[in-house]
Amino acid sequence: MDLRKLKKLIDLVEESGIAELEVTEGEERVRITRVNQNIPAYAQAMQYQLPPAAAPAAPVAVAVAAEVEAQPEGFIAKSPMVGTFYRASSPEAKNFVEVGQQVNVGDTLCIIEAMKLLNEIEADKAGVIKSILVENGRPVEYGEPLFIIG
Repeated sequence: MDLRKLKKLIDLVEESGIAELEVTEGEERVRITRVNQNIPAYAQAMQYQLPPAAAPAAPVAVAVAAEVEAQPEGFIAKSPMVGTFYRASSPEAKNFVEVGQQVNVGDTLCIIEAMKLLNEIEADKAGVIKSILVENGRPVEYGEPLFIIG
């Protein structure tokens, strides 16, 4: 990846206000993380030293983990990026998949919009959609479970 692309990605992260961006292009991979400049350096260091249980997001993470554990067993298709989850290509279009539907490797499961780009997320495993874990139009994080395929 050339320096002009990297500079453009850094500018996009600064302008958009997102905290982190990861881009994979072939075998090259770049992760850009933005640190809030208004927080003193010592506070930033302390912020990352907190134990996970004391972090403000811990109750949400525990709730999500409990939901995932309560779901049927199977392959968990996770979000490969941060963005907005969409079940269909447009509001009027039919959803890509429904619970109980058979999918094959490479079938489109959903779209994740990231920085005005629509990214089709494909099935990594063949099987039946057992559960859809995310609501349409909801923001998703990297690695967040989206579907359970059995």
